[in-house]
Amino acid sequence: MKLNDLRDNEGARQDSMRVGRGIGSGKGKTSGRGVKGQKARSGVSLRGFEGGQMPLHRRLPKRGFVSLFRKDFAELNIGRLQMAIDAGSIDAKKPITQDIIFDSGLLGKAKDGIRLLAKGELKAKIDISVAGASAGALAAVEKAGGKVTVIAKAEPKPKAKKAKEAKSK
Repeated sequence: MKLNDLRDNEGARQDSMRVGRGIGSGKGKTSGRGVKGQKARSGVSLRGFEGGQMPLHRRLPKRGFVSLFRKDFAELNIGRLQMAIDAGSIDAKKPITQDIIFDSGLLGKAKDGIRLLAKGELKAKIDISVAGASAGALAAVEKAGGKVTVIAKAEPKPKAKKAKEAKSK
């Protein structure tokens, strides 16, 4: 067998249909789209249209609420932290802050701070400051002889409240 002899099996690749190339092709003139109208044009947007009836996605009740002010934490597992300590990119003897974690390349984006999670095993005694920690992570760090300090970030105030306060004055 030679590289220049390699080919697909017969019928493995099928040529795409060339539409709008004359009536003899079988897909000429209207290109298989029927006659004029919105559906014959490109960019048709009739996905949820039900002939003037209220569409199903608007008839069904909407549930739930997503806060605009929710926190989005960068998650860090203690197993990954232990790997960084073993590799020497983080010194366990010094207090570990969020800046040290980002500088070591352990996490990419800061988001709203770091949340420490309990996946993995921690052997090193560490003193770490993070924005949040799970109960399992707190227990694992304390079991290893370390300490977790949870630092609170300033809460952003909603803009609507500022507008109401300004009107009331």
